[in-house]
Parts: sequence; C-alpha cells; structure tokens
Amino acid sequence: MDQTGTMFVTRRDGVVTVTFNRPHRKNALTARMLDDLGSVLSDVERRTEDRVLVLTGAGGAFCSGADLAGPDSPASGPAGSALTRVRRVGEIALALHRLRMPTIAKVDGVAVGAGLGLALGCDLVVASERACLSTIFVRRALSPDSGISWLLPRLVGVARAKELAFFGDMLDAATARDLGLVGRVVPVEDLDATVDELAARLAGGPSLALSLTKKLLDDAWTSSLDAALEHEAQAQALNLAGPDTAEALRAFLDKREPRFRPT
Repeated sequence: MDQTGTMFVTRRDGVVTVTFNRPHRKNALTARMLDDLGSVLSDVERRTEDRVLVLTGAGGAFCSGADLAGPDSPASGPAGSALTRVRRVGEIALALHRLRMPTIAKVDGVAVGAGLGLALGCDLVVASERACLSTIFVRRALSPDSGISWLLPRLVGVARAKELAFFGDMLDAATARDLGLVGRVVPVEDLDATVDELAARLAGGPSLALSLTKKLLDDAWTSSLDAALEHEAQAQALNLAGPDTAEALRAFLDKREPRFRPT
C-alpha cells in the first residue's frame, strides 16, 4: 500500500483502490489532495497492469467537497488565484473521466460538492444505505464545478438537474438511485464486498474491449449516429485484431471461461 499523505493507494489483481484519507474533515479536498490525486491518475493511466480504479473515502465519508475553511481553499485569496484553483479541480475531474479503464465510486457517508462531481465522474457508483449526496454549491453561494454542470443534465435531465443545483438539497441513497445518480445501493456491511466483486469482474474482463466500450458510450452525447457507427466499426476492428477476442473464441469452443491478459 502506498500513502501520499492525503490518500492511500492499494493494488490487488489489477484493481487500484484510491482512498481519500482526511476523515477528520470528511475527506474535504485540499490543493495538495488534488495534486496527489492527479499524480495517482497519471500513474494509473500509464500502468498496463492497472485495469480498474476504485475511488472511495476513509472514516465513513466519501468526500465533503472542497475544504473551504482551509488555507489553500478556492475561497481564499484574490479572484485570479481562485480561478486557477478551481481550474485545477476541473483538470482532475477531466483526468478521471478520461481514464481508459472502468472506474467505480464506492460511496459511504457524504458525497457533496466536488466530492459528488468525482463520484459521478466514475463509470459506476455504488453507495451504502447511509450515503448522502448533494450538489450543495448554492448553499455556499457558489455555482457547480468539478463537471457537475455537464454530468447532472445527462444523468437526470435538465429540469431535474436545475432543481438539484438550485436548492442543493441532501439526497438519501435510495432517492439518488431512483434519480439515476447511483447505480446500486447496498447495506453498509455489504459495500466492500459488492464493490470488490464488481471490480474483480471488470479486472478479469477484456481490457481493450472495456476501454473501447467506455469511450463509445462517453462519446455518445456529442456524436451523430453516422459517427457512432463508424467509431463502432473502428473499435470492433481493433478488438478482432487483438488477443482478447481470439482467447474469447477459443474459450467458447473449449467450453471454459476465458483468461484475459492485460493489454
């Protein structure tokens, strides 16, 4: 296990788990924390043995957003400094979104503000029954950041996104699931096992096909049907030329489970 000071990074069987580690502040984000997360994401993107990323928080909280009371808060300093700091939040959100591998947010406790943005920026969101989610920005006289203005309308529609952003109400896990912000809600005691199972299935899957599938789906919002069909054809050609599809076909003929290797 690696420790950066603000987070733990563990690796096991292709699964990288990044755990925010400021439980005394409900894992509120600092500038150093963002820099550490950016470094971890860059490292993960380079390592072919890393096949799935799990993002979570220590101490019964996912992330309470930016640490507005800290000395390196976007709320402190001149406007130009704030712009630079908030842009850094955006850079990290974009790096998370662009990771080639599947990502899972394991959410326990609060996921609010930029913490919500990081959770929704993952491909899958699994929450405990005690999870609480909110945009919260308006309650601090702020507007959304960390990609939330782009993510929310795509997940829940424009009208509901405006309601969530205008009022910043706290949502319980079941409501968040019903709205489409969360994929699964499980008892607290089952959260680790549920995410471990999902991550293991993804880590054992065909990494190229999963990466291409992720990109196809992410690009769907800005792609025409003609372009999507062409992108599908190009992706399928890459799959057919690679070792994973050959292994899948051999396994099918041999009536066994395929054994994929990192690519």
